[in-house]
Amino acid sequence: MHFKFSRREAIGAGLAACVVATKAAAVPFLRREGIPLGVQLYALGEDLATSLEPNLAALARIGYRRVELAGFLGRSAQQLRSAFDAAGLECHSAHIPVQAMFPGQGDTLSDVAKLIDDAHILGLRHVALPMFPFPAAARAPAPGEDMLAFIVRAGASMTADNWRSTADLLNERGAALAVAGLRMTYHNHNFEFAPLGSTTGYQILMERTDPTLVGFEMDAGWVAAAGIDPIALLVRYPGRFRQMHVKDIRATTKPNFAFRQDPIEVGQGMMDWKNILPAAVAAGVREFYVEQEPPFTSPRLVSLEKSFRYLDGLELL
Repeated sequence: MHFKFSRREAIGAGLAACVVATKAAAVPFLRREGIPLGVQLYALGEDLATSLEPNLAALARIGYRRVELAGFLGRSAQQLRSAFDAAGLECHSAHIPVQAMFPGQGDTLSDVAKLIDDAHILGLRHVALPMFPFPAAARAPAPGEDMLAFIVRAGASMTADNWRSTADLLNERGAALAVAGLRMTYHNHNFEFAPLGSTTGYQILMERTDPTLVGFEMDAGWVAAAGIDPIALLVRYPGRFRQMHVKDIRATTKPNFAFRQDPIEVGQGMMDWKNILPAAVAAGVREFYVEQEPPFTSPRLVSLEKSFRYLDGLELL
């Protein structure tokens, strides 16, 4: 069977195809992928504990649909779930440390049974270790040492053996959580990328953890603050990343391994999101959480709305 088209019909068909392709490209990337945008509640600061419901309502009005916990804010899992439900927000992930770092932290990885119960109440899919366990050489702040200085000292004191122990802990807790349908993940800062001879802490974690039990939550801002291209990391370890902290930094940030960066709203800094986001999706990331480090130059909710508007409208060709 043969079909003949006139030159005019052929041109018309070509133009129509171009229009369809242009319309497809004009759909913002995350919407096209069907991925709701989330926010890490740490970005709202210490006042969140006393103003949780109004802040959750504000996040929902902005357009966020998911939240990630950093501590339980002095509330039970059921209280948190009720607050999230009332705001129309889902909570699929929570940062759970090895040991409590501040009041109201909530669950820790030391009580897996309680953690599993609370995770199911909240609807969690991922349990993220927010930071390496502090080594014996830096177990607690010294007299007069503030928390930031302590964390920097703790990061600098991490040895290859400390990172191997952290990997073993992730495997152990990952196996226990997997039985309950939960996924253990690790969230990075920039300490992990400091050279340790021919390797780094991050490389040790990647190579020593079981991919079937342990995933990774890439904090793209901290990766960039270490002087590393997030895309290169995604390509190097395909399938290992499940979540991403979408965090931007200013070009004035000097590469370092000591918890330093110059933060700014997403889309206003040096990060190449038009290429990072597709690379992340291709690598397996399906949960994206906006996060911003202090100091803020605008009220926190204003900054989080700026980041949301940029990401929600980001179009890729």
